[in-house]
Amino acid sequence: MLPHTPWTRVRTLVNWLNLSTLLGLAVARLGGARLERRGRGTWLAGGYRWDFPRAGAFTIGSVVISTRDLAALRSRPTLLRHEDRHCTQYAWCLGPVMLVPYLLGVAASWVVAGDHSSYNPFERLAGLREGGYPEPRTRRSRRRDR
Repeated sequence: MLPHTPWTRVRTLVNWLNLSTLLGLAVARLGGARLERRGRGTWLAGGYRWDFPRAGAFTIGSVVISTRDLAALRSRPTLLRHEDRHCTQYAWCLGPVMLVPYLLGVAASWVVAGDHSSYNPFERLAGLREGGYPEPRTRRSRRRDR
């Protein structure tokens, strides 16, 4: 298990108080995922069965949820670092309230780049490369490259 830092202790408490971790645990359970404590106040949920959202992993509160099994998820430390940053974003953005600006970021990125991540500030701050996303490109640069 990963050790706590002073900040991760605060983040963990905030994500419980703002109910985002509780929401994440509920979504994971409803999606049939198996849960495991990761450390630093985070949980891993592997084997998620729903088809939405389409992502290798996604985070709600301090819960990292994935269609991959737990062993496969644990074997991706770079992805887990990316998702750990989303845990922090939930704390800063008052929990489930974060979903509104996150979806606005998805929409803005879709307009500019044709994907949900390139110009989404939440994904950029979490580290695009670590999340497995390609380098940012605009729709115009994609047309030019064809």
